[in-house]
Amino acid sequence: MDSSSLKGLLAEHAELETQLADPAVHADQARARKLGRRYAELTPVVRAVHDLDTVRDDLAAAREMASEDAEFAAEAEELAARIPDLESRLTELLLPRDPYDGSDVVMEIKSGEGGEESALFAGDLLRMYLRYAERHGWKAEVLDSVDSDLGGFKDVTLSIKSKAAAVDGVWSRLKFEGGVHRVQRVPATESQGRIHTSASGVLIYPEPEEVEVEIDPNDLRIDVFRSSGPGGQSVNTTDSAVRITHLPTGIVVSCQNEKSQIQNRARALQVLQARLQAVAEEEAAAKASDARRSQVRTVDRSERVRTYNFPENRISDHRVNYKAYNLDQVLDGDLDGVLDALATADREERLAAQSG
Repeated sequence: MDSSSLKGLLAEHAELETQLADPAVHADQARARKLGRRYAELTPVVRAVHDLDTVRDDLAAAREMASEDAEFAAEAEELAARIPDLESRLTELLLPRDPYDGSDVVMEIKSGEGGEESALFAGDLLRMYLRYAERHGWKAEVLDSVDSDLGGFKDVTLSIKSKAAAVDGVWSRLKFEGGVHRVQRVPATESQGRIHTSASGVLIYPEPEEVEVEIDPNDLRIDVFRSSGPGGQSVNTTDSAVRITHLPTGIVVSCQNEKSQIQNRARALQVLQARLQAVAEEEAAAKASDARRSQVRTVDRSERVRTYNFPENRISDHRVNYKAYNLDQVLDGDLDGVLDALATADREERLAAQSG
């Protein structure tokens, strides 16, 4: 980044600091949250610039004094050695950020090839993500689910939210999870002890911050029905569950876990907006594919992203050649190893694109 652009960021940070000190700004919580998130994004950049300027000034002073005192010559060498690391740190901080990194997410887990075994594995994935969210102090909520006969899930939709606004939120950690997750194990339905391969699909979207959805009401078909529990048992005597069909795209969203029809409708609309946003961005990316670099993240359900091998207790992520033999811990929510590998690969790719 050239010096004028860097000065622009420093000026923006100072202006944000002034705005956030104004009590009137905080009367609009959505605006204050947006400004606060941008301020938090720029603060590490400002610190890195300050650290680099300080070391450069100290180096110039040490070199000036080196002819008079050998100690200053040694200090100059130490300071000079720090500059490349500080410059690399600043370069990394200035990489273009994913605009949704601070967002909460909507996740869908769908059973695929493998029938009941796939549905049981979808349940395993759901528990894995719920436990991961718990480890990070996030709030996870199942919005809608379709159970299978043996206790798995044919389809489940959940929302995962951080409890406080953050620069690196839920999306920044889970955005790489979209795709086909394959499992290799002896199914509960297998009497001969043979290892089977089945798969479940994961879709993930950044959840829009604004609740109001700009969707033409004429494009929607809204059905209401009674909420049901495991095994199809009715858990509500009123038609509070909501199913919304977006007619132009055929996208169907259901929500039955809120207490009232109004709440379920609002949540379903929010999930629908997230899905429509993801579809629009995917279409835009496809149109501009020749001009865009490849991304680690994908929402393409046809892409096999990970294999969970139970006999070997092995997890493999095929996008970054990650392999570890702690599958039992991963399924208990210890996902940081594989997620760190994906984040590192993404960062290295962005650095290479920047330098190229």
